[in-house]
Order: sequence, then C-alpha cells, then structure tokens
Amino acid sequence: MRVHVVSDVHGRADALARAGDGADALICLGDLILFVDYEDHSQGIFAELFGAERAGEFIALRTAKRFDEARAMSSALWASLEGDPRDHIERSVRRQYGEIFAAMPTPAYLTYGNVDLPVYWPEYVREGHHVLDGETVEIGGLRFGFVGGGLRTQYRTPHEIDDEEFARKVEAVGEVDVLCCHIPPAIPELLYDVVARRFERGSEATLEAIRRTQPRYALFGHVHQPLAARTRIGRTECLNVGHFRNRGVPYVLEW
Repeated sequence: MRVHVVSDVHGRADALARAGDGADALICLGDLILFVDYEDHSQGIFAELFGAERAGEFIALRTAKRFDEARAMSSALWASLEGDPRDHIERSVRRQYGEIFAAMPTPAYLTYGNVDLPVYWPEYVREGHHVLDGETVEIGGLRFGFVGGGLRTQYRTPHEIDDEEFARKVEAVGEVDVLCCHIPPAIPELLYDVVARRFERGSEATLEAIRRTQPRYALFGHVHQPLAARTRIGRTECLNVGHFRNRGVPYVLEW
C-alpha cells in the first residue's frame, strides 16, 4: 500500500494535481489557503488586495511580533476598500478553494489547517474527498485518525480552537495506527521554525495520546522549516510531512 501525504498546500494547485500520482490514496493535513506568503510578498490574498509592498510591511510587523501595529495597519487597509471587507475576502477564498479542490486527487482524506475556513469546504469537496476531524477511517488495513485545526495564538488565524476542544477531538480518535494532525505534538524541536525564528504551538493532548497509545506514525505539518522534521516517542515515528507549497512533492508512506 502506498499513500502520499501533504500539508500546508497554501495555493499550490499545480503541484497538488500531481501529488497523488502512483499512490493508492492522498492524505492532506490542511492549510489549503494562502493569505500571506512570507517568502514571496507578491503572493496571497493580502498582496492581491493591497500590493506586495504593503504585504511586506505587514509580514515584517508580524515577524517582529509587533502584533498591535500589524492589526492597526491591517484594519486601516481593510477600511480603505470599497464595500464590506468580508466580501473581498470571501471572493478570494472561494477562488482559491475552487482551484485547490478541483486539483485535489481522489481518493483523498483531508482535515483542516489553522488558516482554513471549514464553512466553505462542503461547497467544493468532490466525490472521493473524505473530510475527517476527530474521526477515523481504515486505509489499506490500517486505522487512521484525523485531528484538524490549530491552537489559539497571537496570530489569530481563522481556524484556531481552544485547547479543550482540540483535546476532545484527540480523545475521540482513540487508538489508531496512524495519527494525522495539522499541528505537531508539543515537542520543542518539532515546533521551532528556523527561518521564522519562532516556536509554533503544538498539542500537549496529542503528545499525551502518542505516549499512551503508541501509534506506528504521527504525521503533521504546520511548521514550515522545522529544526527537526522527525523524532521518536517510544515506538511512534513522528514526522513533519513537509511544507508542500515550497517542496511541491508529497511525503510517501508505504506498508
């Protein structure tokens, strides 16, 4: 059995269309939308609306953790648009989701990332796309569990949830062979982004579940340039499947 795994697609519909080639199934661990691109400031919804220069200024403020200034700048820019800012966002989000889900291979098993907007997904998933969150499915004789979303941070991305809600989903998944989450377990070397030079948030609930149930694999993304892409917890291989927008190729899981 061969399964390809991607995370942090962030608009790469071109590469996503090829991501299932040679695989029995594709797993996608979320973050389909590109709002801002920290490497190419001309890309993403923010740059489409306000230009690359303004996007660069916004990214610089967030990178420096000057969140109040970043929010003030963002608020002023949104207020400068004609009409309701939410309408502009919705149009861009719908366009990106339309392109991404049209390119998504089948069969595919998906969960949400922290920048995703789950409310729109039912309009775009196609036959053969299976959206799972706090749920399990059997693939090739192994039991896979899926936990989507991120935990609350200063960045206030769209699909951040409370620790308690996240923990309930982990508990609902229970014992599985492969645990699939968007965010990593709370292990420092898996959480530190060496380019952004910051720690992302990981899940204590996921870490506890791995220690207790010992799945074969724990798969995740979220941290684009991690200090460590893999580690072991007992018999469990913990793997960051990679920043798909940058790499353009999936992680291959075979058994």
